[in-house]
Amino acid sequence: MSDTKNLTLLGAGKTDYPTEYSAKVLETFKNKFPENNYEVELNCPEFTHICPKTKQPDFAKIKIKYCPDELLVESKSLKLYLFGFRQHGSFHEDCVNTIAKDLFNLMKPKWIEVLGLFMPRGGISINPRAYIKKDNK
Repeated sequence: MSDTKNLTLLGAGKTDYPTEYSAKVLETFKNKFPENNYEVELNCPEFTHICPKTKQPDFAKIKIKYCPDELLVESKSLKLYLFGFRQHGSFHEDCVNTIAKDLFNLMKPKWIEVLGLFMPRGGISINPRAYIKKDNK
């Protein structure tokens, strides 16, 4: 039997897209194999956020990898969470670290890595990577 009682977004008829960033939209479901060490990779090729200084949009690919423990993130809730950054003013490094911390706090995975592959601005691309593991304090 699947534990999907707490998934309110998956299969919902109408999707309300967030206009502001909030980690509260994220949902989880139980990992059926918590004893296994395996990797989950999630890719968001169309991530956008707003530069806090220029108010111009920045574009990136966000790659999330983690080794689940008891919980996994539900992908539709992740999509809506990432969509919430669209009007959020943050620097590239802030976005990547915020995503890593929010997901780590939500799922408590064995480890998580979030990589942001941002499009160049002024001839320079910035690709921050955040890594958190359970024994990091």
